Amino acid sequence: MIQSEYSFLPTPSLIIDYDQALSNIRMMQEKADAMHVKLRPHIKTHKMPFFAKLQMEAGACGIACAKIGEAEVMADHGIGDILIANEIIGIDKYERLRDLHRRIHIRVGIDNIYQLRQMEEVFANEEKPLEVEIEYEVGEVRSGIVTDEQLTELVTAINASTCVVLKGVFSHEGHTYKADNIEDCIRKSREAHARTVRAANIMRELGADIDTISIGATPAAMNDSLLEGVTELRIGTYIFFDVGQSQAINNYGYCAATVLGSVISKPQGDRVVLDTGAKALVSQNRPTGICATNGFGAVKGAEHITIDNLYDEHAVLTNHEFHELVSVGDKVEIIPSHICPTVNLYDTAVLVSHGKVLQYLPIECRGKTQ
Repeated sequence: MIQSEYSFLPTPSLIIDYDQALSNIRMMQEKADAMHVKLRPHIKTHKMPFFAKLQMEAGACGIACAKIGEAEVMADHGIGDILIANEIIGIDKYERLRDLHRRIHIRVGIDNIYQLRQMEEVFANEEKPLEVEIEYEVGEVRSGIVTDEQLTELVTAINASTCVVLKGVFSHEGHTYKADNIEDCIRKSREAHARTVRAANIMRELGADIDTISIGATPAAMNDSLLEGVTELRIGTYIFFDVGQSQAINNYGYCAATVLGSVISKPQGDRVVLDTGAKALVSQNRPTGICATNGFGAVKGAEHITIDNLYDEHAVLTNHEFHELVSVGDKVEIIPSHICPTVNLYDTAVLVSHGKVLQYLPIECRGKTQ
């Protein structure tokens, strides 16, 4: 059956299955507990205090955010332990961070001296120092310290500061998404963890009193891949899953978020058009690796059928099986290729359970990119 049981809802709608999301929350908390590490969920996936609170209630030590705007929203809703796992640049932003610092326990990522100087300018007269964690590059080739020389320079500078204190190191093994298979994913993740632990050891040798070694990527976590020495698991997508994460474990059973779409046209041949275009589904496609999506979203209940093309307002599928299964006016659910930016397209999510709407959840962190 591919016609949605939620066909009474308007399209496009972002649907969240409450029972599956709650099951995913408990599943990952149990994994973290079994590995004897703290779990700090990244809220970039759900962007909703509702789910952050469920994660905290299940045992999470706090949350991670990417932006100050997200942290402000979460703090306003009672979340009191936040890591901004990203580099922040701008005096105006550090002034906002200072306001949060006075209210809650907050840390921020750092990978350069320029940041440190801005932190020192804004936090010079604060009663308590700003806590920071160094981001370390482990293979994704994004932000983060790369060489021992860079690490030594930054640690030495932070140690000399009177208003900034170094408390940890974090990394993200996002390159494991491109692993050839699960074995390659585990190998790459453990190499990344080893590099992070090694960086932590260097930091301690330089006199830093750190308490956190934080890593995170959902595919590796699902396979219980963790190196001794790591203290914190920092992941986000596990709460909802998506096509990429499901491909990595060859299981779509964890998917909790879908986009409801209507069949609006069957114009020619096997072509079918839905109203879930690039304003309803993010137009990201991973072409290779264990998280390869092979399209822009998969049809729930027939996940081998994927969206070929996305336009602003149209999703196009050219598939004979799908063409024969649906009629104009039918409604189907699409599992997004990448759920995190897809959630950010919506003002509201529809929380459902067993064919019924439980409530409409505002996505309070939507658009909080500053």
